Amino acid sequence: MIITIEDKQFDTAKITQLYPAAVVKTGYEDETTQVSLEWLDIESKGKVEVVGFGIFVNLGEEEKYSFVFDTKEEMDEAAGRIAAQLQSS
Repeated sequence: MIITIEDKQFDTAKITQLYPAAVVKTGYEDETTQVSLEWLDIESKGKVEVVGFGIFVNLGEEEKYSFVFDTKEEMDEAAGRIAAQLQSS
């Protein structure tokens, strides 16, 4: 099955990981990293600077795609569009 995220198409058979995450500053220069939304809600306690929210797609170990949004609401809307495509199959 082919799904579309933003303007990019993916064959679901090739996706090894598809997940949402927050993008936060690590505290080292302009470096960022991904943290789970659960960790952000429960553990971060405002200790990290969120720079965005993303949907991340891995096709094996080497091929990775990031779709980063300014707000959680925008990411949630994109996730909803993905879910609708998966449910319609």
